[in-house]
Amino acid sequence: MSKEKEIALGAESHTSIVATMGIYDDKNLQSFINEKGKAMANVSHRPDLPYQFFIVDSPVVNAFAVPGGYVYFTRGIMAHFNNEAEFAGVLGHEIGHITARHSARQQTSQIFGQVGLLAGMVLSETVRGLADQTQQALGLLLLSYSREHETESDKIGVEYSSKIGYDAHQMADFFGTLKKISEKSGQTIPTFQSTHPDPGGRQTKVEKLATEYQKEHPAKYNVNRDAYLRKIEGIIYGTDPKQGFVENNTFYHPELKLQFPVPSGWQYENSPAQFQMAAKDGKSMVLFTIAPGKTLEEAAQGVVKNYSLQVSENEKTSINGNPAIVMVSTQAAQTQTGQQAAPTANSIQVATWLIQYGGNIYAIHGVAQAANFSGSVGQFKSIAQGFKSVTDGNILNRQPDRIRIKTVQRDGSLKDALKDNNQQDKQMDELAIINGMSLSDKVTKGMLIKTLSK
Repeated sequence: MSKEKEIALGAESHTSIVATMGIYDDKNLQSFINEKGKAMANVSHRPDLPYQFFIVDSPVVNAFAVPGGYVYFTRGIMAHFNNEAEFAGVLGHEIGHITARHSARQQTSQIFGQVGLLAGMVLSETVRGLADQTQQALGLLLLSYSREHETESDKIGVEYSSKIGYDAHQMADFFGTLKKISEKSGQTIPTFQSTHPDPGGRQTKVEKLATEYQKEHPAKYNVNRDAYLRKIEGIIYGTDPKQGFVENNTFYHPELKLQFPVPSGWQYENSPAQFQMAAKDGKSMVLFTIAPGKTLEEAAQGVVKNYSLQVSENEKTSINGNPAIVMVSTQAAQTQTGQQAAPTANSIQVATWLIQYGGNIYAIHGVAQAANFSGSVGQFKSIAQGFKSVTDGNILNRQPDRIRIKTVQRDGSLKDALKDNNQQDKQMDELAIINGMSLSDKVTKGMLIKTLSK
């Protein structure tokens, strides 16, 4: 792939990534990653690329790169780093994927593309992927790298981060943090590991690479713990309620002032562009998004066109006082000659509710294969009919958790210091991971630690 093609592909995918995840607005942190990114780009194997660095507004712990020099860190991973050297190691690893042309060497045509409801997807795979929670936001945009690519990038990460003056042993320590995150819960998937499969013994290997590099190039290598912790003071941690959240089997969106039910036991994923959920058996899914169009009729025409639907039912209705259109459709499969194929038991059927509310038109799409559609449509209907406004101040004014940096007041354990700062017992294990420590680890007076509060 030519350099020009790589850059064009990166620019195209950037639009999808921003639409799917959003950019996290923190000028100080942004200028820090720009500064370190530029320094590292200059010592890289491909200093001629127009590198760009972004923090995306996602709570998941991940970092990723796309061809052409685009590098992304989630706010989730920024909150989990405990010093500048950990960040620099992962930055080097991601730039390594670009300089070693890993994405460009894969079938890049199938890596990227706007996340669409049905566009070219086989429903059963889409739904199963969602139901297993293996494909949040990025899983739909990025193929995971091979083990060989990971090992190569780890090596490059050690080299690049060391070249700009950081202690690469800290990069190894961060792999320990990632391991703890993935062991603790499935709810932060996709973690760094889902798009970056662990080549096995990764922490040990990076530790060894760092030791070897420093032996060959004796110098002072920085960690810069306190400086980094002060930079992330106030960063949003976990779900940001204003982007929508699920509580008591209901999805609430405070900014859009709307709610609808989430069936018990269903898996779900929320992003700035859409909310999707699926039954655990992988046989049905529901996607909620804003529909383009100024009127219900215009929105209906857009949906039919965008998803190649053949409409069998179409009627005007009202949902909790909001004007709406409900349609039942089949997604038209194409034959080899380009003609629309006749529907079969494997055809995809869609029940769509378009609802006019608060200056927008919202689409709720219930999707299942034809064989399962009649068994699922009742569930789809109850979700759509549960769409209504939110007036509860407790929901509308919900605030996110933020990382707060505190100074330890006395010698003791991390657990003692967290308790001194009124941290809740139920958060202790999570706080230990965020701090890159164990609760029993010793802390000393004057040391900085991370806590959580509104």
